[in-house]
Amino acid sequence: MNDATTTQDDPGSPPVVIYTTLICPFCHRAKHLLKKKGVKYREIDVTLNPGERLAMRERSGGSNSVPQIFIGDRHIGGCDDLFELEFDGDLDALLTGNV
Repeated sequence: MNDATTTQDDPGSPPVVIYTTLICPFCHRAKHLLKKKGVKYREIDVTLNPGERLAMRERSGGSNSVPQIFIGDRHIGGCDDLFELEFDGDLDALLTGNV
């Protein structure tokens, strides 16, 4: 498991969790967007951890692909879903808990 943080740490913001694998380009892309926005997140690498992969599947409603991204208790989905929220202007509100 990796814990990644950026310079901004707002204790009032919902926690962000991203399930990843080491070689997944979509995982790297999603993490890059979060870092660019100054978001603190917890990264859980499921590459060699079947228990964490099972937890990811259960939490995401059966999804086995990575990344799987959560903001608070809300399942965002994968990289494309994260970027769609950003494109639509909805990501910042989710990240600050203003939804």
